[in-house]
Amino acid sequence: MGVERTFPIHSPVIDRVQIVTRGKVRRAKLFYLRGRKGKETKIKELDRH
Repeated sequence: MGVERTFPIHSPVIDRVQIVTRGKVRRAKLFYLRGRKGKETKIKELDRH
């Protein structure tokens, strides 16, 4: 079971937003990931060289 949440960015509860990893994708909207489960949702990590 997956949960998709939306957080208000300007809320005083949220201290900061930090990017941990960046993925290599070819599209802006990743809605196709909603139907996937488990390891199917993995995205290759972006090569930063």
